[in-house]
Amino acid sequence: MTALALTDTQLDLLAAAGGAAPSLHNSQPWRFCPTADRHGLQVRIDPSRAVPITDPDGRALHLSVGAAVFNLRVAAAQLGRTATVRLLPDPADPQLAAELDLSAPAEDRRPFGPDLYPAIAHRHSSRRPFSNRDIPEQILGDLVDAARAEGVDLAVLEEYGVRRVLELTTEAELRTAADLARQAETRTWLRPEGPTADGMPPAVLGPQDHDARVPVRSFTGHPPTRPAPPTERFEPLPQLATLATRTDHPADWLRTGQAMERVWLLATVHGVRASVLHQAVEWPDTRWRLREPEDGPAHVQLVLRLGYGPPGTPSPRRPVGEILENAHPAEPHLPTG
Repeated sequence: MTALALTDTQLDLLAAAGGAAPSLHNSQPWRFCPTADRHGLQVRIDPSRAVPITDPDGRALHLSVGAAVFNLRVAAAQLGRTATVRLLPDPADPQLAAELDLSAPAEDRRPFGPDLYPAIAHRHSSRRPFSNRDIPEQILGDLVDAARAEGVDLAVLEEYGVRRVLELTTEAELRTAADLARQAETRTWLRPEGPTADGMPPAVLGPQDHDARVPVRSFTGHPPTRPAPPTERFEPLPQLATLATRTDHPADWLRTGQAMERVWLLATVHGVRASVLHQAVEWPDTRWRLREPEDGPAHVQLVLRLGYGPPGTPSPRRPVGEILENAHPAEPHLPTG
């Protein structure tokens, strides 16, 4: 049985879910377009919203778009449809990141286990300190399984691995702080107080670690080019996890983005907060050293910090009319409960 063509309201809901995905500097580098028969949706990369100095090969851009693809899959299930995804379906059109066929009715309204759809609205980057409460092994195992279901390895690091990754992240953060071009690029994504649809207003930046143990990104530079946020004491030894793939191509980056968002939404369901420590991934040598040598030629694509603490401040979002081609004027609302 073939589902009916997608309505304007359904397309709006899908685009709002896709547009709620995380992205480097909240750049939101995606566009959505219904297929000609309205039985599917194309996901396109928006190169005008790239961060080319920090992300010259487009790795973070593809991760962000991959996260949007996973949100679309979750929203499709909410609409009672099965999402069949083709990544990079046209070699002649590399900006076409994915095409989703939504013509088949869903056999299971919860294909990812728990209902992840409400978590789309509740998932935020939490750049605040976490408590010292350990995440239960069962939850960590569920997160590992969620990433594996997307073809990506999630490794929950033990103390030695955590300290090694923190050292590499600190090294990369200091190197970035000395790179005037990268600092200038980052500042273009900072937004003043007031209404904004993208980028990073002050409320989402978070504090620096008072004891300099957790190297959270300084968006204001070293020394600060604008008033720096106050410092707070972070957890002594954060819970870190890496997402890695066996090969290192754009399709792997898109799969990692889907795995990241699946893990993050599931963590949100369990009340676990997350943020990304991305600095070491942005330099080729520190990114290579992120891997565990005994694991072989794995390519670490992302470092997640996990824990219990404040939920994080919502980032601004572009309206559906800007990211959905031929969008219906009505603005949908993501669930709040």
